[in-house]
Amino acid sequence: QVQLVESGGGLVQPGGSLRLSCAASGFTFSRYAMSWYRQAPGKERELVAAITSGGGTRNYADFVKGRFTISRDNAKNMVYLQMNSLKPEDTAVYYCKFSDYRSDYWGQGTQVTVSS
Repeated sequence: QVQLVESGGGLVQPGGSLRLSCAASGFTFSRYAMSWYRQAPGKERELVAAITSGGGTRNYADFVKGRFTISRDNAKNMVYLQMNSLKPEDTAVYYCKFSDYRSDYWGQGTQVTVSS
């Protein structure tokens, strides 16, 4: 079955960096676009970044442009989110996601806390 497992979250000071990873299994990873979302307490889940199946096109939410980079390794079935210059407002649970014709699939999320 489809599995998405995020890792790499944690506590970081403002201005710091983290690299999130998402391990995918149960589907043909290289055929699908992948995305990262986040959800802060009391807020709706929002799109952070997305990458096409081959990695040639990447899109970012305005609030992370220039700070975050999405990438993927189709040989390893992995998608990554490199987060630099982190701000307290980046604090959230981060999820990876993909969609096929049947459903949306989400991981369990990884907590990112940006605080001094």
